[in-house]
Amino acid sequence: MKLAELKIGEEKTITKVGGEGNLRHRLLEMGIIPGTKVEITKRAPLGDPIQIHIRGYELSIRKEDAMYIEVGE
Repeated sequence: MKLAELKIGEEKTITKVGGEGNLRHRLLEMGIIPGTKVEITKRAPLGDPIQIHIRGYELSIRKEDAMYIEVGE
């Protein structure tokens, strides 16, 4: 399942970070790494961007970028 597919309030664990080059590097630098718990806290009115709670802070990412992040139980 992709991070962008979660509903508000759902919490899952990141299993894989996809993408290539600068995008993947940027996601990893923001703390989006496998094994980390992540929760969707808000969505913009049109669905993009989404706000997530990860590692004790709130982070907004584009829905397009969230499609590269796989989550599981």
